[in-house]
Amino acid sequence: MTIQIGFLVFPRVQQLDLTGPHDVLASLPDTTIQLIWKTREPVASSSGLILTPTTTYEDCPPLDVICIPGGSGVTDLLQDSQTIEFVKRQAASARYITSVCTGALLLGAAGLLHGRRATTHWASHSLLEPLGAIPTHERVVRDGNIITGGGVTAGIDFGLTVAAELAGAEQAQAIQLQLEYDPAPPFNAGSPDVAPRSIVELVKRQSEPGLAARRRIVADIAASRN
Repeated sequence: MTIQIGFLVFPRVQQLDLTGPHDVLASLPDTTIQLIWKTREPVASSSGLILTPTTTYEDCPPLDVICIPGGSGVTDLLQDSQTIEFVKRQAASARYITSVCTGALLLGAAGLLHGRRATTHWASHSLLEPLGAIPTHERVVRDGNIITGGGVTAGIDFGLTVAAELAGAEQAQAIQLQLEYDPAPPFNAGSPDVAPRSIVELVKRQSEPGLAARRRIVADIAASRN
């Protein structure tokens, strides 16, 4: 039976959150990948890459795997009732409920992370607990049928983890080899734990305007649940 995997796609999505695991999971046999949005009109990612949805909330078939990527556009979705209801509806029957990067915040806003271990981008990690999750500093975190990936490039690790769940470790390793996924970055600056302090502070300053808005929304969501 064909596996149905759906990625939410939306304005200002972080394209690598989506395209990293998409490239991995689209390599699985007997798999159909859907890109889902409110309409089929093309949307621009946060970097300007144009992405075209393949189906809408209304027309999307039941999914075996639903994946929410992150990006600056997530902030607008945290209180978007149409999107939250779609995610809840699909999650009710999905085999795996998943996210990459700040997509975890949308799962939290939909009430799907309550009491569950989860991860997200390091800069937004503090927002998981107010949404009911148990923040966990790992690159990929599984809690039952919830699988969450860390920031951006962790989406490839996440995709390989999900591929192993769906088709076995051998198939996942074959995909990893086909993609030549053998990272050797030129700098040791991929985590706030190892990056130079000046670089961490620079990224925090650059991110603060968007994070401030996100914190306010998450606080409102948390307050509404008390």
